[in-house]
Amino acid sequence: MITKLFLGAVTAVSVIAGGAFAQSSTVNGAAGGAVTGAIVGGPVGAAVGGVAGAVVGTAIDPPPEKVVTYVREAPAPSAKVVVKEKVVVGQPLPETVVVTPVPENPKYSYAIVNDERVIVEPSSRKVIQVIN
Repeated sequence: MITKLFLGAVTAVSVIAGGAFAQSSTVNGAAGGAVTGAIVGGPVGAAVGGVAGAVVGTAIDPPPEKVVTYVREAPAPSAKVVVKEKVVVGQPLPETVVVTPVPENPKYSYAIVNDERVIVEPSSRKVIQVIN
């Protein structure tokens, strides 16, 4: 029974993970995870969801607005970059994708993949944010 609740909570957290990545703090992530976990798995789900949400909330901080604006306005490369894999926040870009550093903030890089602008952590190539 507890295993089913745990799996349900994990599934729910996975579904809302994209929204949780947009949260700016551990508190927001924990609260969102707890609410979703409670809906799916009751009290046990709330506890598991709260912990998972807190981890997600601290995993990736959103980039500063100045970085988002720069990436949004950066000129697109002449050749389109297309990959089979879906671009997912928290997952690294394939090695074949060239990432470009953000000039005024070397903590961030960006790429345009599958017609989506993404902000990336340069060292791990992990997607931090997909800009719509």
